[in-house]
Amino acid sequence: MAQKPSIPKGTRDFSPAEVAKRNYIIQTIKKHFETFGFMPIETPSFENSETLMGKYGDEGDRLIFKILNSGDFISKVDDVTYSSKNSASLTPKISEKALRYDLTVPFARYVVMHQNEIDFPFKRYQIQPVWRADRPQKGRFREFYQCDADVVGANGLLQEVEFVQLYDAVFTDLGLKGTTIKINNRKILSGIAEVIGAKHLLVDFTVALDKLDKIGEEKVKTEMLEKGISEAAITKAQPLFEMTGTAAEQLEKLKSILAESEAGMHGVAELEEIITTVDVLGLQSAKLQLDVTLARGLNYYTGAIFEVAAPEGVQMGSIGGGGRYDDLTGIFGLKDVSGVGISFGLDRIYLVLEELNLFPDSLDIALDVLCLNFGKQEGLASLKLVSALRKAGLRADLYPTDAKMNKQFKYADKRGVPYTILLGEQELTNGNFVVKNMKTGNQQAYSLDDAASFAESIKSAF
Repeated sequence: MAQKPSIPKGTRDFSPAEVAKRNYIIQTIKKHFETFGFMPIETPSFENSETLMGKYGDEGDRLIFKILNSGDFISKVDDVTYSSKNSASLTPKISEKALRYDLTVPFARYVVMHQNEIDFPFKRYQIQPVWRADRPQKGRFREFYQCDADVVGANGLLQEVEFVQLYDAVFTDLGLKGTTIKINNRKILSGIAEVIGAKHLLVDFTVALDKLDKIGEEKVKTEMLEKGISEAAITKAQPLFEMTGTAAEQLEKLKSILAESEAGMHGVAELEEIITTVDVLGLQSAKLQLDVTLARGLNYYTGAIFEVAAPEGVQMGSIGGGGRYDDLTGIFGLKDVSGVGISFGLDRIYLVLEELNLFPDSLDIALDVLCLNFGKQEGLASLKLVSALRKAGLRADLYPTDAKMNKQFKYADKRGVPYTILLGEQELTNGNFVVKNMKTGNQQAYSLDDAASFAESIKSAF
């Protein structure tokens, strides 16, 4: 007996209905990317290991899917390395490539390799899958799509303002009103690490802090202690966990806390400018909120950082995030090129829209018209009619066999086809075809020579 097939954990098959909904989100995001002046690129699904490794911190490195070298890769490993059973020393000898973890680092690599072909500032968007060896759970998959927009070669904070507007425009268009765009600045976190005496443990500090909304304050503090951050330092950082009030009030508190940190004060000034500018311009439906505990674990962020939360009441992790990563291209040899970007989490946005019933009903209709099949001669005439309707812009199809009418009608009903066409012997003799509205049951005859006018009436009805 054949073994029942399966797919890897953290991956999914998508039905036609699900693909239609995913495409709706992608097309909406893509439309706004292009409205804001971003241009599309694509990069390979896998990169050389050295391109990815070391760019996401220790935790990120562990989540990168490595690709085994082709051929007899084990034969190239010396006995000492093989018998040591040390994955850190063994992996580089058997794996030279890896699936991309995100789209940002490959983009930085792209910019460096194509720097003589692109004009700066360069605004690009990219919608492709990424892979992470994470523990699958609701809204978290091992294979998922990212929808990224980035600008490189622009230093001004207006780019951050523009990305806040872009988030607002996309989520408003999707009907996802009430999203919260959280903002912070890595310079503020660096400043806090400095004033509490943990500057040398900044990465450990931010990685632990980034888990605050997932594991809670006490477990974050426990992790900090385990990473070598002293209890005295954590006590000094306590105001960070208790920060409340308006953005302006929090910024004033931060000015007091970070008075002795030059980097921290720069972060406060940058946030103040971004928040003030957004307030002047206004947003359609989203709200911008300062969150001083927002850290985002990726090490390459250097300035403003963003994270988007779904509307209140929806139990879901972030549905978008990003930030400034000045000099990320420096890791590939191109120095002093600033960058800032954001990402939309397609899969989580899908789950939120599904939970809130925000997908348009029209997405359930994959076929506008189904022509029923009455036999060989009638089928040929129907195929000509279907071809004319397709040219007129309708999604039209012909049932492939002259099965019983009841079966053909059931097929149309299951597919949610709004209109069926009857073109039998009598209709051929009369030179017309009959259209049945599957919802109301009403029928109307049209001339075979006037398929275009029928198509227009159907399109106007949609």
